[in-house]
Amino acid sequence: MNKLYNMTPKEIVAALDKYIIGQDEAKKSVAIALRNRYRRSLLSEDMMEEITPKNILMMGPTGCGKTEIARRLAKLMDVPFVKVEATKFTEVGYVGRDVDSMVRDLMEASVRLTKQSMLEEKYAMAEEIAKEKIVEAIIPGRGKTKESGSQSPFDFILNSGGFKSQKQQYEEKQIEEKSNTESDKDIELAREQVRRQLEEGVLEEQFIEIQVTDKPKGNELDMSEQGMSIAIGNIFGDMMPAKKKSKKVKVKDARKILREEEAQNLIDMDLVTEEAVENAEQNGIIFIDEIDKIASGSSYRSGADVSREGVQRDILPIVEGSVVNTKYGPVKTDHILFIGAGAFSSAKPTDLIPELQGRFPIRVELENLTEDVFVQILTVPENALIKQQKALLETEGVKIEFTEKAIAEIAHMAYLMNEQTENIGARRLHTILEKLLEDISFNIPDMDEKFIEIDDGYVNEKFIEKIHAEDLDKYII
Repeated sequence: MNKLYNMTPKEIVAALDKYIIGQDEAKKSVAIALRNRYRRSLLSEDMMEEITPKNILMMGPTGCGKTEIARRLAKLMDVPFVKVEATKFTEVGYVGRDVDSMVRDLMEASVRLTKQSMLEEKYAMAEEIAKEKIVEAIIPGRGKTKESGSQSPFDFILNSGGFKSQKQQYEEKQIEEKSNTESDKDIELAREQVRRQLEEGVLEEQFIEIQVTDKPKGNELDMSEQGMSIAIGNIFGDMMPAKKKSKKVKVKDARKILREEEAQNLIDMDLVTEEAVENAEQNGIIFIDEIDKIASGSSYRSGADVSREGVQRDILPIVEGSVVNTKYGPVKTDHILFIGAGAFSSAKPTDLIPELQGRFPIRVELENLTEDVFVQILTVPENALIKQQKALLETEGVKIEFTEKAIAEIAHMAYLMNEQTENIGARRLHTILEKLLEDISFNIPDMDEKFIEIDDGYVNEKFIEKIHAEDLDKYII
């Protein structure tokens, strides 16, 4: 059962709270949208087909968390997710059919996700097969002997006595079998010892020679507009037995290589494709960023704005529900969840064509980030920015600490810079932290100090004098 089916809307929001500060309305909306998918799955097939996703339109300045909410949501739910920039469809050379690429990208993500899930189910079995192959590499079995009963067509001519008597053949076979039995016992005893050593981890650093599949690197002919992709080098290669090549690696690396290869052999790619298509159709999320950039008001009907409206009309059938051809087969978009996002600073949602507006019934306006929110972003999330920086420097044996006043000052600087220049939201914090720790990061390999404290004085020294004297654009990423 998919993880999404095990979580209530409150649980989904609580999980998102670990990574995203604030924006409660947006998190609430996406949580409800996902829970509705679960509710829909409990209905009859006829009713299921009638209920379409309630697509979401997020509005808010850059860096306020629109993309992060969608990305974290997809990762949390373990569902196929793809992000596309709406503006790429307005570029020179744009062809209407190009909008289908978002569905094909989603399908690729779904195949990777489904395949990985199936591989993990086969890893236990693949681990055992890999272990036996390692044992075989360390203690090879005896070579296949020529069967006593098989004779060359020339044996009859060259053998003066003609065929061997049945008695002679029987005696020779008995002697051979006895010798082979004794040899097999010795080999099995040695292999059993190797198995014990592998279990104990004694042989991890020993080099062995293994046989792995030699995958030819074929050129791929990509016909994306038609949803086709042909590996030219494999057209005839698939008709021939897979080639093997020798590879000398450590036992610990051999285990990983062989486990992955055996797991690949154990899964059914037809089944992977079938489940991936269903996963993309029923659980997929397509995030269309900068959708406001293809909006055009009623007073603008010339130049590039015509192209923008054309892009909207090309996107519309996919959002409404259509069938897109991919190299894995046709994919229906009727139940894919679409999340549109944009700043909508120079355009309004009503500037989108009415048909497209109607396909995004849930609209959420994200809030501007305040100083208090910046402080929380720096410290509260599981992998908060401050925690990330501390962990990076600790890899070189240096412990760094930020005082509360220093964190407050960093938040203040970020807010001030966003007010005075372009508002880039939380991304400003990345810029400030990198600039703040630039000298420390550069000098760490040669430093004797093992503890550094960052206080508000240090932050002021780095920024307060420059904030008015220099162009703040240099702090924009």
